[in-house]
Amino acid sequence: MTKDDHLFLVDGSAYIFRAFHALPPLTRKSDGLPVGAVAGFCNMLWKLLQDARDTDVGVTPTHFAVIFDYSSKTFRKELYPEYKANRSEPPEDLVPQFGLIREATRAFNLPCIEVDGYEADDIIATYARMATEAGAQTTIISSDKDLMQLVDDHVSMYDPMKDRQIGIAEVVKKFGVKPEKMIDLQALTGDSTDNIPGVPGIGPKTAAQLLDEYGDLDTLLERASEIKQNKRRENLIEFADQARLSRELVTLKTDTPLDIDLDGLRLEPQDGPKLIAFLKAMEFNTLTRRVAEATDTDAGEVEPATVEVEADTKAHGPDLDAGPESGDGAAKDDAPTPAALAEERARAAASAKFDHDAYVCIRDVETLDAWIAKAREAGVVAFDTETDSLDAMQATLAGFSLCAAPGEAAYVPLNHKAGDGDLLGGGLVDGQIPEADALERLKDLLEDPSILVVGQNLKYDWLVMKRHGIEIASLDDTMLLSYVVDAGTGGHGMDALSERWLGHKPIAFKDIAGTGKKALTFDMIDLETATRYAAEDADITLRLWKVLKPQVLARGLMHVYERLERPLVAVLARMEARGISVDRQILSRLSGEFAQKAAAIEDEIHELAGERFNVGSPKQLGEILFGKLGLPGGTKTKTGQWATRASLLEDLAAEGHELPRRIVDWRQVTKLKSTYTDALPGYINPETKRVHTSYALAATSTGRLASSDPNLQNIPIRTAEGRRIRTAFVADKGNKLISADYSQIELRVLAHVADIAQLKQAFADGIDIHAMTASEMFGVPVEGMPAEVRRRAKAINFGIIYGISAFGLANQLGIERSEAGEYIKTYFERFPGIRDYMEATKAFARENGYVETIFGRRAHYPEIRSSNPQVRAFNERAAINAPIQGSAADIIRRAMIRMDDALAEAKLSAQMLLQVHDELIFEAPENEVEETIAVVREVMENAALPAIQMAVPLHVDAAAADNWDEAH
Repeated sequence: MTKDDHLFLVDGSAYIFRAFHALPPLTRKSDGLPVGAVAGFCNMLWKLLQDARDTDVGVTPTHFAVIFDYSSKTFRKELYPEYKANRSEPPEDLVPQFGLIREATRAFNLPCIEVDGYEADDIIATYARMATEAGAQTTIISSDKDLMQLVDDHVSMYDPMKDRQIGIAEVVKKFGVKPEKMIDLQALTGDSTDNIPGVPGIGPKTAAQLLDEYGDLDTLLERASEIKQNKRRENLIEFADQARLSRELVTLKTDTPLDIDLDGLRLEPQDGPKLIAFLKAMEFNTLTRRVAEATDTDAGEVEPATVEVEADTKAHGPDLDAGPESGDGAAKDDAPTPAALAEERARAAASAKFDHDAYVCIRDVETLDAWIAKAREAGVVAFDTETDSLDAMQATLAGFSLCAAPGEAAYVPLNHKAGDGDLLGGGLVDGQIPEADALERLKDLLEDPSILVVGQNLKYDWLVMKRHGIEIASLDDTMLLSYVVDAGTGGHGMDALSERWLGHKPIAFKDIAGTGKKALTFDMIDLETATRYAAEDADITLRLWKVLKPQVLARGLMHVYERLERPLVAVLARMEARGISVDRQILSRLSGEFAQKAAAIEDEIHELAGERFNVGSPKQLGEILFGKLGLPGGTKTKTGQWATRASLLEDLAAEGHELPRRIVDWRQVTKLKSTYTDALPGYINPETKRVHTSYALAATSTGRLASSDPNLQNIPIRTAEGRRIRTAFVADKGNKLISADYSQIELRVLAHVADIAQLKQAFADGIDIHAMTASEMFGVPVEGMPAEVRRRAKAINFGIIYGISAFGLANQLGIERSEAGEYIKTYFERFPGIRDYMEATKAFARENGYVETIFGRRAHYPEIRSSNPQVRAFNERAAINAPIQGSAADIIRRAMIRMDDALAEAKLSAQMLLQVHDELIFEAPENEVEETIAVVREVMENAALPAIQMAVPLHVDAAAADNWDEAH
């Protein structure tokens, strides 16, 4: 936040009661649910947001939050048990609306903030103080006199009911004192509403006179004997301590612990569909129309949200919220339901605080033994490694952290170097446990199957430990727990999860290590700083585990986590550790050939262009294509230069323009050279002499794995040059590489989920599916079918899975859009079940916000109700494809999880090295190839069983050779 920003803080609790009492009783027509306060709250909030954004009306907020009381149990109750004791319980009609109003706030895309043990006013005071320190302005949306003590040059108030600003002058006019004396004034007058005693017989006017005469409360009480009025003098002397207590009760805390900082309050635009979905659920038709018009949303396309009504009585009466300790949210028999447990854990985690000063740096084996004993007693321990590299196969272990209970975490430095911040260092820091001694103790802990080891992206730590002779036996991964719960709705990195679930922003690595060339590796960080950072990681991880594991259970997704995610961690880690051999000589030769071919193509390009230019320069290329030659389709970017994106060049090439076609060819060859033949040698591990890719389990919404460093899943195989890259991936002497590839698995899944009789029969009979499709569509016999006809059917078959449009199919086949449209129309006529599946899937996604694979994995598409047609259409296509692609991904995951055990049971030495979407790569001794292929094929073809009996058989093509290309 900067001095140019403006923070709006809405006193949400006051808004609730104002809204409730300002409007006549209102109920939802469909079920009689009281919603008057919700309606008033929504209308007031909408008007405030609209007026605030109208610069002709008032100031424009950059930051915005709605603040609520959490419960009546605050520190003031401990100071004075009678505080607010005279408050009656809220009206019965208002009770069910508290939770709905919080839901309304979130539907408005606004922060909904409350802190256990503190009142909304304390939170407001703290944020106002923080904003003032940043030099920004704050407007408090309230007329509550308790907040007037905050008013100053940076803080003002606004009463929305009377449409008036409250500044210093307004406070003085109303109470006769400046805002800084409001605390003393209220200490004298007391407050019957909150049962603050004050001094009997002293009202606001008298209090103002006394403060004007004596200056402040302490001086007044010290000189009370000087007061001439007998009763006033006696009361001030007799009730002096009561006045001091009252002052403590009315003084707002400006150091309330907050989980969301000022930057987290930045005002975001309202999400039209999200807000309308809530308003429609509440049946607020008038406001729905206003919001739809203002956000340019088609309300008719938005389905009402599912909003649960809870008897949330937080903060609106004495002891109405029992809190987690008394079993809040539990079932009648005191056994929490999964949903109640998940909610309770989430609420507790969001309100818990972090104390970095409590973290311990372990520098002797006796202390380490004590911490390991603590982990054994708990039966679960969060574990995290700190290294000097992101490459787990080459990283040096700087240390590790442990956490067996939230807030109790420790860091064990092993290889931190001494030095003055220079990169070379000067030997190890004194007082570190010898690595061998620490790892010996750690091995006993991590390899004990009775101890659950919890990590965030634990595959990395698993690999680091494996290189030190330790295999983690029993594990949970918070990244994967989040992935199962929320795939498609946000990131699953620790920082994002911490802010989302714990409301805590972790220490950023760049803040302790720096950036750029002068950045330090972790082993160069001083131990105090390293401890705060590393121990926090373990602490956060354990807290996330406590929140996310119940979430998985509550949503009925434990089978997805246990069968598709958790077992794959060790499987992939072992694959990555094995790596694959790459022939440097082949890469070098290919690099030279690609360079020659690129140079030859470049000469052709210059000849076609009529001049020499830098083919790799988009600016110069654009000038040639569209400036000099005047080719069609040219558009300029925001910077004023011609766009030369690949799709545009491919379109021009398809239209018969030779120069764009050769440029596409040149780009393909040069990319192969730079990305693969030149780069791959740099990935060869100096110790193993093999390439070790890294697989990301939580990188896609559908469950597909992603490969990086290097990415071995994007090697192009549709061109001869691309396929030649694979010849460099070779088997070691005496071995063969085996490629096992699912045949048309996504079409088979489509036939299964959409129940397409013709496709199921064709797969059952082993018929060429593309020829069969062409025969069905075009009435051409399968026997002797022209290759072009089959190619068109193949393009449609695969295109339909990805929601291809007539435009896309026309480009792919080089035909008119109208002709492509007829093909798609004919396809749906011949296979109506596919259209039914697509429509049913879109409807399910719109209603639920997600789709499911046949194994229950969920892929979320929250923007499928977007008012933007392009965004909505993209999400619809993705939602249609996800159950198909995701089911295929789940099938190969199931196969991978079973594979190592199957090979071991068959007493085979083969090892699984790579996964490339629908393909698995193995290395096996030459004399075990046939037997290995048989086992691999059996596992892969039966991977869906016993969970799913596929309506069509799965088929695997497998072959062995000396290199990957020949085996494929």
